[in-house]
This record gives sequence, structure tokens and C-alpha cells, in this order.
Amino acid sequence: MIYSTRCRPWFPLALASLACLPLALAQTRTLSRAELLDKIRGGWAGQMIGVAYGAPTEFKSSGKIGEWDLTWKDGMLENTIHQDDLYVEMTFAKVLDDLGLDATTQQFGEAFKVSKYHLWHANAGARRALNQGVSAPWSGHPKYNFHANDIDFQIEADFIGLMCPGLPQESNKYCDRVGRVMNYGDGLYGGMFVCGMYATAYFETDPRRVVEAGLRCLPAKSEYGRLIADVLRWHAQHPNDWRKVWQLIEEKWNRDDPCPDGFLRDFNIDAKLNGAYIAMGLLYGGGDFERTLEISTRCGQDSDCNPSNAAGILGVMLGYERIPAKFKAEMPKLENRKFDFTEYSFNDIVRSTEARALELIRRTGGRVTDTQVVIKTQQPRAPKLEQWSPGIPDRRIPVADAAWAWTGAWREDRGARLSEAAGSEAVLRFEGVAVAVLGTLNQQGGRAEVYLDGKKQDLLLDAYIVPNTHDNVLWQTYGLKPGPHTLRIVLTGTADPRSRGKQVVISEACVYRPSATSAGAGR
Repeated sequence: MIYSTRCRPWFPLALASLACLPLALAQTRTLSRAELLDKIRGGWAGQMIGVAYGAPTEFKSSGKIGEWDLTWKDGMLENTIHQDDLYVEMTFAKVLDDLGLDATTQQFGEAFKVSKYHLWHANAGARRALNQGVSAPWSGHPKYNFHANDIDFQIEADFIGLMCPGLPQESNKYCDRVGRVMNYGDGLYGGMFVCGMYATAYFETDPRRVVEAGLRCLPAKSEYGRLIADVLRWHAQHPNDWRKVWQLIEEKWNRDDPCPDGFLRDFNIDAKLNGAYIAMGLLYGGGDFERTLEISTRCGQDSDCNPSNAAGILGVMLGYERIPAKFKAEMPKLENRKFDFTEYSFNDIVRSTEARALELIRRTGGRVTDTQVVIKTQQPRAPKLEQWSPGIPDRRIPVADAAWAWTGAWREDRGARLSEAAGSEAVLRFEGVAVAVLGTLNQQGGRAEVYLDGKKQDLLLDAYIVPNTHDNVLWQTYGLKPGPHTLRIVLTGTADPRSRGKQVVISEACVYRPSATSAGAGR
């Protein structure tokens, strides 16, 4: 479903009027070069501090508020050198540094394809697809990546917002190029929301206005946009009770996560829910750095990524020099150390970001001198609406269930079924509008042909995956007519040339029933 929206009549009146401001009202704003650099340093340092602060709690509180001791301790910041919240986004920053600001989605995808670090969820789905010959942007499309709504781009988009001071239209443009490597729809909007807040943070001191600006970068009718609008409305109603608003979010929005890992479970790695927790930290932190960290962490779920985003945005608002000293005490000994899998240290990525920001300021009609920048600021502009959902999680069907039938050389494998033999078949009868077949993806994986309701499918089941890439979705389809369906999986006895085996290991299937938004996704 894709269509265009601009003004948002269902927002509170003040916010709706802001959303529809004509672009002619854009201002010219000035920063000294020292201020610009201080804010860039604050953004990168904020990310580092946020992920270090929340790292001990990651996914240790799902569906409940985290009640941990969150005392900042000496030595915590060193962990950031090894965090994917930092080094993954630097892969894409390097593409821009090497190829220039006109680098394409395909070029970002090629860089991601050959990366060697561990990846999960939408990132893993994308690298798997890229290595199977699916180029970006299709590597982020739900046809090939069933994690398209997950948090991945949201946690690695910060570098875009940081290079777009006062330029949210530019940040949306670069988000669209990079984010489609691994995400789609609300998964893409997570990066746009975060980067819109970064772009605004250069000239704003009120966290609520920053969150409102991030919202205006999103289609009003998207689920992500509707959730953030709810958070803003509830914050206005309960300005001193973040726990009350957390509960309202939980009751309305923490349900029906389509990700197979969160299917009918409390675990939720959906971009929009975790994006709401970023907003919560900023709104209820009220500009206080430590309070912002605490609230965005205590909200739970991906509770190191969320404070990293929130503290990065607030770091731009405050600037590096105004971040409390205790959080920066380790920085002198770390600032020239390379982040894992990168050529960048803190000082390197700050210099790189500054150079890209200066070029973008010039490209968008601004001026750069030795002492200051003059920025022709932009009003946020939402993209066309793009939404995808496979449906409502309905039923897990383990391999021992009578809905499955097995013929050929299958054997038990730790509660799953394994075969390498050509002609072995698994047949699943289910009722729903989407299904994801789960199992083992590794370097011994083989291939199978898939038939749905008697028709051979174009999408092959390929259980091979490149190293350090962690996924469990063997095969998926969505947009089916409601009713009974038959899925037949037939092993071919072949494999990717890189595979050391021909195994297909099936553990269960996740079946989805219809919802208002379950539909095919197109481009």
C-alpha cells in the first residue's frame, strides 16, 4: 500500500499546523564552526555513552519496566569500541567518504554484503539476501527479508542525522538510500524519525519540539507515526508520569510483533515500539542527560540501542562540552582507538561527519567560511506511505504437530527434522494469510524447492548463510487469501557452492491470520 499524505488532520491542532508549514518559511541559521564541531562530537559521544549505559540490560526486560541499578561505573565506556550500534553505521559512512554523497543504495548494499561482523534480524536478512544475489533495495524488502519492520536501520542511522544539521529533507533522502538495504516501511521510518530529530537538535533546546520534528518526517497514517503521535498526546496529558505513558504504550502497541522471534512472545524488536522508548527518554528526560539515559533504558526491550539514539540526539542539543563530565572521563584514552571492523576512531568519525556536513550545507544553498556556517534550514517533509504486515501472529506449528507430514530420509535433530537427501519432502497444511518456515541457517545448508497450493514458487528455500549472519527464517510468504493452504518442501540434494553440506533443518512454522494492514508490499 503506497500513497501520499502531507497534512495530518487527526493530529492535535498545533502539531497539525506545524506539519503543514510551507517550505517558504524555512530560515537561514548560523553556527560557528566551533559550535558545529562541538555538536557533532556531542552526538557521537552520546551514542557511545548511551549504548554503554544500557548494554548490561539489553532485552533483559521485555513487556515490563526495568528496575535495575543503573549506576554509571568507571570502565563502562570502553565497551563501545565493540558495539554494533557504532561500527555498523560506520560501514555506510565509509561508503560516503569513499564514493561521495551521491553513493547509491546498490553501493551501500555491496559494502554491507562483504561485511564480516555478527548480524541479526533485518541486518542478517539483508546480508543473507545480498549474498544470494538479491541486490539492494530488494534485500530490505519483505519478499526476501521477513524482518523488514525490525529495529536495525533505526540503530545505525545516526550518522545520517549528524551530517544533516537543520536539513531533515536531506536526512530523509539519505535514509531512503541506506535504510532500504535492510528495512522497509516502518523499519525504514525508524531511521527517518531518529535522523529527523538529529537534524532538528542542532537548533532546538526543547526535547518535545525535537520529537515533533522527527514525527513530521513520517507519513501520518503509518503505524510508526501514529504511535509517536500517541506518545506526544499522552505526554501532554501526563507530563510528570512516564510510567503511566509506558503502560498506555504497552496496552495499545506492544502486541502482534510479526518478527518470528517475537511471535506470541514478550520479546519485541519492532522499530516503532523501540522508537517510542527513544521519544520517552527525550520527553521525560527534559534535557537532563542522565535522566534521559535512565528512562529510555528502563522502558526495556532493546535497552542499549534506545538510550544510544536518545543520548546521541541530546548530545547534539547540548554539545559535547555540556555532557556531564563523569560520562566523558574515559574519552581521552579512547578517542583515537579504532572501533571494531572499521578504520574510524571517535576523532576520525567526527572529522568525517564534519566534512560531509559542510558539503551538504553548501549543496543545499548554505555557506561555509573558516569561522562559521550559514545553513538554509528545511522543514520536514514526509515520504509517501509504505506499510507492510504479514498479519496477526496466530499459531506456532512445531514439526511434531499433525499439520506436518514427512516423507523420505528425515531424522530427529534436537526437536527439529533434518534431511540431506534429494526427494525428501515436508508438507504443511495450515490456515492463514502468511507463513514463515523456521529452522537452521548455517554453512552446511542445502536447498529445496517450494510448492504452495500445488504451484511451484520462484523463491527457493536455501538454508546456506554466510558466517556471522544469524537468522532462522528458511522460507516465507505473505498476502495469501484467507483460508486453508498446503505448503510442500522438496529437497533438491544441491547447495550453494560455498556450503559444506546439503542439510535442511526445519523446526516449526509461524502462521499469521488476517489484520487490517496485512497486505502485499510493492515498490
